[in-house]
Amino acid sequence: MGGYRLHLQVTWVGVLILSEMATSAVAAAHESALPSCLDHCGEVQIPYPFGTSDDCSLNKDFLINCTQSSTGRDQPQIDGIVVPKISMEGQLELSLKLSKKCYNESGMLSSFWRSRLLITTSTFTISNTENMFMAVGCDTYAYLHGKQYNGNFSMGCMSICQNQSNVLNGTCSGIGCCKVEIPKKVSNFSLQASSFRNHTEVWSFNPCSYAFIVKKGQFNFSSDNLSNIEDNNRTLPMVLDWTIGNERCKYAQLKSDYLCGGNSTCDDPENGYGYRCQCKKGYDGNPYLPLGCKDVNECLNPNLNNCTSPKRCINTEGNYTCSCPKWHSGDGRKDGESCTLNLGLVNKTAIASGVGFVVLLVSSTWMYLIIKQRKLIRLRERFFRQNGGVILRQQLSRQNSVETTKIFSAEELKKATNNYHENLIIGEGGFGIVYKGFLSDNRVVAIKKSKLVDKSQIEQFINEVLLLSQINHRNVVKLLGCCLETEVPLLVYEFISRGTLFEHIHHKDRSLRISWEARLKIAAETAEALSYLHCAASPPIIHRDVKSSNILLDDNYTAKVSDFGASRLIPLDQIEVFTLMQGTLGYLDPEYMQTSQLTEKSDVYSFGVILIELLTGEKALSFDRPEEERSLAMHFLSAIKEDRLFEVLEQNLGTKRNEKQLKEVANLARRCIKLKGEDRPTMKEVAAELEGLRKIDKHSWVSVGSNSEEREYLLGETSGSYTYDVAIKSSVVYDSMKDHTMVAFDGGR
Repeated sequence: MGGYRLHLQVTWVGVLILSEMATSAVAAAHESALPSCLDHCGEVQIPYPFGTSDDCSLNKDFLINCTQSSTGRDQPQIDGIVVPKISMEGQLELSLKLSKKCYNESGMLSSFWRSRLLITTSTFTISNTENMFMAVGCDTYAYLHGKQYNGNFSMGCMSICQNQSNVLNGTCSGIGCCKVEIPKKVSNFSLQASSFRNHTEVWSFNPCSYAFIVKKGQFNFSSDNLSNIEDNNRTLPMVLDWTIGNERCKYAQLKSDYLCGGNSTCDDPENGYGYRCQCKKGYDGNPYLPLGCKDVNECLNPNLNNCTSPKRCINTEGNYTCSCPKWHSGDGRKDGESCTLNLGLVNKTAIASGVGFVVLLVSSTWMYLIIKQRKLIRLRERFFRQNGGVILRQQLSRQNSVETTKIFSAEELKKATNNYHENLIIGEGGFGIVYKGFLSDNRVVAIKKSKLVDKSQIEQFINEVLLLSQINHRNVVKLLGCCLETEVPLLVYEFISRGTLFEHIHHKDRSLRISWEARLKIAAETAEALSYLHCAASPPIIHRDVKSSNILLDDNYTAKVSDFGASRLIPLDQIEVFTLMQGTLGYLDPEYMQTSQLTEKSDVYSFGVILIELLTGEKALSFDRPEEERSLAMHFLSAIKEDRLFEVLEQNLGTKRNEKQLKEVANLARRCIKLKGEDRPTMKEVAAELEGLRKIDKHSWVSVGSNSEEREYLLGETSGSYTYDVAIKSSVVYDSMKDHTMVAFDGGR
């Protein structure tokens, strides 16, 4: 009878617990949305700040259209795109159609679709950790356009193959399929798929170009995708990160519309412009509702508490405690002091044990710090050896370059950049981050921290450091040294203060200040630097990424060629090198793109584009112009052919006064961008011709010295000095495929 009564009691307690858990679950479900608002659309939960009407959502960005699908089920949509899942952790999954461009057998466009998200705010950003940008096709290049840091952003992906048999299933390395990681904070995006030759050469097995963003692991490429990737308007899953507003927690918490409710905290996500809310530890629910975060009763679930005895678990607001039986003391937890019999005796042994424990703790901490410091020293020594530091030090000593080129310690550069503080970032691109640094001798330097390291190329890296350290040309940015005590070697350059040629040409408030004489001077100095690299350096150096954003201007507006991250050394017995394609669209040599044969004439082509920029004031590649004018080089050649040169020149160049010089430079630019490299002049010839044009100028003050009045007149300045303290950072603003993009085409990308 007693056993039967005990069974009834246990059963009744279980019923009460299950009932309370069910009640809590129901309450949590009802509290995910605002009162009187739908919390589901079909099978998808719609938590606030999302809602199915204006009154139920925070604003129009979070408005969900609950529409009946063709199957009769309710289906949530945003901006006309199906939303299969909304996460309170700040993510939203979409089913997005593929962007495509298809052609018939004769190369005529047969169908076209461009995928886009029309929301124009920064509430939603593409998740850089969950997605990949991909393109499929054997005659395909694709773009992702959007907004980033309140400016336009573009990136691209290129896929080429000659026949279907060359395509490898399951790989996406640029042959039939290419994929690119997506950077942080890209919003308001659209996708565009295009073709180089309208698929005429591959039409039999690949009539279309496709572009899409897809959640990682959700698309496995195969050769069959070249002909039938699109099946009944196929969609692919992608993930967006969402935030509240466009201010970080520090400022949002001061506003009256701050959204995080009680028992919640505010977080600044890495990918996004606003903030997110989350319930504090020990609470659960919707943190965006005023009272959405409810206390979690850890005592109802043994997995949520670690009491030695579950029946002694006591729930508290946001936490729980564990009690001990009578005559026992402790915290009652499995991982704590547990419960021990309390005799109430404090003797000398206990005191001695306590003192001994403190001494042991201090000693252990001291030993730990010493061991940690020694490990750090050994780690830096290992990196130094791996990065070729011993060999480089010996070579510098033999070449007597120790004084001019220094091997910095990791501590020196860490101190110079205030532990690589984000406020000292002056440039960021695909290859790494550039910091402004202040050395102990008060020199201001630029410190380049690469993102990638190829251990098989350490010997070549050492050779390039040795070579660049000995380049002493007034128009080449000086390499001051390097640091090899980190996993990725750091390079230290002289700091150039006046910004890039790109920003001086293309920023409207600056371009009017640069006269034609100044532009001709900058062009001649740049050509002289490239000629030096091609002819005087031993072995010769091909820059491979000549563009206006890699030409810096110092305090006297002297041109300085920079960024040798993509450069290649040419053996003395060779005139060309086969390399993976790399460069910047708009400046890239078309012959190099076709053959992958890198020659010094590739730099000549890129320099020709810079000459055209100086003449026209237009960007090398811009999608804001009509399609036939997007490539500045092609547009310029067309204007010359149609005798419209002076229609495309910038207005402030003194056309009448400088007519002869303008025609000569335009003709030189035309010769530099000829399709065949053998038809182009050498950089030595280009430099000589530009210097000759400067010398025959009737004005004797063309060469700019330190005299401020001459400099102001040459640059068209009529007021005080014009200081731009951050040289490299400004160019990064335009580091996109739409406006001056750096694209690494390794592996066909």
